[in-house]
Amino acid sequence: MNSKAAAYQQFADKNDLVDRHASLVKRIAHHLIARLPASVLVDDLIQAGMIGLLEASRNFDGSKGASFETFAGIRIRGSMLDEIRKGDWTPRSVHKNGRAITEAINQVERETGRDARDLDVAEKLQVSIESYHQMLNEVNAGKIIGMEDLGVTEDVITTEQTKGSDTPFEDFLQGSFQKALAHAITTLPEREAIVLSLYYDEELNLREIGEVLDVSESRVSQIHSQAMLKLKSRMQYWRSNDK
Repeated sequence: MNSKAAAYQQFADKNDLVDRHASLVKRIAHHLIARLPASVLVDDLIQAGMIGLLEASRNFDGSKGASFETFAGIRIRGSMLDEIRKGDWTPRSVHKNGRAITEAINQVERETGRDARDLDVAEKLQVSIESYHQMLNEVNAGKIIGMEDLGVTEDVITTEQTKGSDTPFEDFLQGSFQKALAHAITTLPEREAIVLSLYYDEELNLREIGEVLDVSESRVSQIHSQAMLKLKSRMQYWRSNDK
C-alpha cells in the first residue's frame, strides 16, 4: 500500500471510530445534564463532546492497552466539563464560600483532631446551620464538584490506565495519589462515603440517592458538597508535598 492509500485508510478508520461512538457522546451528555442546572443545554454538551470524540480519534493509541471507548469517554466528558467551566455561571460569592468552607473544615479538623461536623463548620464560619446548609447547596449547584477538582486530572484517578506514563516518577505519583485519596475517603463519616460511592461509582443522581437514603434531594446535595470539600481539604497535604 502506497503512502497516499495508507493515509486515506487511516482517515477512513478514524471517521469510522467517530461514527460508531457518536451515541457515546449523547449517553454521557444526558447523564451529565441530570446533575446540572436548567441553564445548561444538552445540545451544548453534545457539541462539546463531539469535539472531544474527534480529538480522541486522532490521539488514540491502541498499543497502550485501553479500549477506545474508555479512552474516548474520558476525553468526551473532559471536553464537556471544559465547556461548562468556560461559561461559568457561578457568582463569585459562591466560589468564595466554597474556599471559605474548605478552609474552615481544615481549621476545625486541625484543632479538634476529628471529623468536622456541620455544626463545627457553621460555628467556625460564624453562620447559622441553616445558612451553612444553604451555602453547601449553592456550592454544589453552582459547579460540578468532581474528583478532578481535587487538583488532578481524571486521567490520574481513573482505575483503568488509559495512557502510558513518561517516567517511573509519574507512575509513582499516580499510585501515590490513588492511595492517598482512597485513605481520605475512608476517613469520611459513613453517610458521606456512601453518597460519594452512589454518585461516582453507581452513577446515581441526587434524587435517586435521596430515595436510597430516605432523605431529601437537598440534603443529599449538602452531604455531597461537604464530603467533596472535606476531601479537598484533606488532599491539600498530598498536593503540597508531591512537588
